[in-house]
Amino acid sequence: MGRAFEFRKARKMKRWSAMSKAFTRIGKDIVMAVKEGGPDPDSNSRLRAVIQNAKAVNMPKVNVERAIKKASEKGQGDYKEVLFEGYAQHGIAVLVETATDNNTRTVANVRSYFNKTDGSLGTSGSVVFMFDHTCNFKIKGDDLDLEELELELIDTGVDEIFEDTDEDEDGTEHTSVLIYAPFESFGSIQSYLEENNIEIISSGFERIPQVTKKVTPEQAEDVEKLLEKLEEDDDVQNVYHTMEESGE
Repeated sequence: MGRAFEFRKARKMKRWSAMSKAFTRIGKDIVMAVKEGGPDPDSNSRLRAVIQNAKAVNMPKVNVERAIKKASEKGQGDYKEVLFEGYAQHGIAVLVETATDNNTRTVANVRSYFNKTDGSLGTSGSVVFMFDHTCNFKIKGDDLDLEELELELIDTGVDEIFEDTDEDEDGTEHTSVLIYAPFESFGSIQSYLEENNIEIISSGFERIPQVTKKVTPEQAEDVEKLLEKLEEDDDVQNVYHTMEESGE
């Protein structure tokens, strides 16, 4: 197993735990998808992906439909995706993905979080090179041959394909398959899965650190103070860092 597997394992139980935060993120993704390609998911592949993700976090269908309708209205503003780079304490690089309708507010907030936790906000390009920008798909694993699937997708540049298990509320385990590939492979993989009627549970993008840094429990607490402040901000979509995580 490679870096994508270890990254997934470490983060699995840590992020997107609050449903309200997940719904906020999905809502912004819907607005950006509709503004980019229109309100019809049949002709808007980005919107189809967002709707799948909404189902994966149990966002009610009525909420999704309301968000699409609102995003289609003339008065609805758009969100701009802005990337922030910097360092937490103890030399841990931090990458922050935001979606904002007020860049001045977002810049001020993000800078204040770094300052209050003795971190430092960097310039564009200062840490982004330390992360690989990847896309990922989670698909239903029943009756799938992983080796055959990997051979079919090899031309898209797939990095890793591996099985994962999830539990229902009643404790029933389900097998799924996770696919990791370069960022630019998203469209071709999505097309292949849809054309072959392979059910996509969720999909998205992640930035995987090329190298991680081990810290003491006390140092990890210092870093977590910054990560928590960032993740609580409504403008923040995702936070990535180079601190080694235990996965526990």
